[in-house]
Amino acid sequence: MPQTIAITGATDGLGRALALRLASGDVRLVLHGRDAGKVEQVAAEVRAAGGAAPVTATADLAELAQVSKLADTIGSSVDRLDVLVNNAGIGSGEPDGRDRRTSEDGHELRFAVNYLATFALTENLLPLLRSSSEEGRAARVVHVASLAQDPLDFDDLMLERDYSGSRAYGQSKLAQIMHSFDLAERFAPIELAATCLHPATFMPTKIVLSEIGRSSDSLETGVEATRRLAVDESLEGVTGQFFDRLRPARAHAQAYDAEARATLRARTLALV
Repeated sequence: MPQTIAITGATDGLGRALALRLASGDVRLVLHGRDAGKVEQVAAEVRAAGGAAPVTATADLAELAQVSKLADTIGSSVDRLDVLVNNAGIGSGEPDGRDRRTSEDGHELRFAVNYLATFALTENLLPLLRSSSEEGRAARVVHVASLAQDPLDFDDLMLERDYSGSRAYGQSKLAQIMHSFDLAERFAPIELAATCLHPATFMPTKIVLSEIGRSSDSLETGVEATRRLAVDESLEGVTGQFFDRLRPARAHAQAYDAEARATLRARTLALV
């Protein structure tokens, strides 16, 4: 049976390249972006590459109401969802600014876009994901995180003190990893597999080039690492792990603190 795979942030960089890599008649893609024109352009590229016509959806992940609507759009457009790749996000600086900014809901922007939106979308799509699992193939959730991780200060989650873009980014990425570990603890691996990864270092994406001005790893490195967690049969049943590219790796110690994860989940549920 063809797999249905949703990719957020599919209009540029890793998301777009992953969509084109997965494009085939055996995969139905659900492509998300903030700009409708760009989403349709990638959809056309997928079709030109021999892929089935994708489902397209737009949403600004800086607004939780739009995240909720995105989940509804996906749920009403497909009857199954085998894989959710949470790739969309913003970096530590330009083009999204180095100063502290807030989302439409008043939350610190990087925490809101990178983590709260990922959390809300995934949780809203869990019924569809879990119902799509079948014997020998569990639905998968893949969070595109980072090696750049900063511990969460639960007394100042919105970083109103001592703000820096790199700290905000690192906190949001660690929160993603903690959510992934939480999912793995909540669901059996035959029901849902949740993994997260650092896909590559300084890939030549818009975010990296605008802020860093140079690249290190190739885009293909990140695409292959992410594709592997999303669809590789050899990883069936693998859950609750963080990967550095293709290798299992150790995340920040706070990710393994069950009490910290429970605190984050409670605080997150209150925020969303």
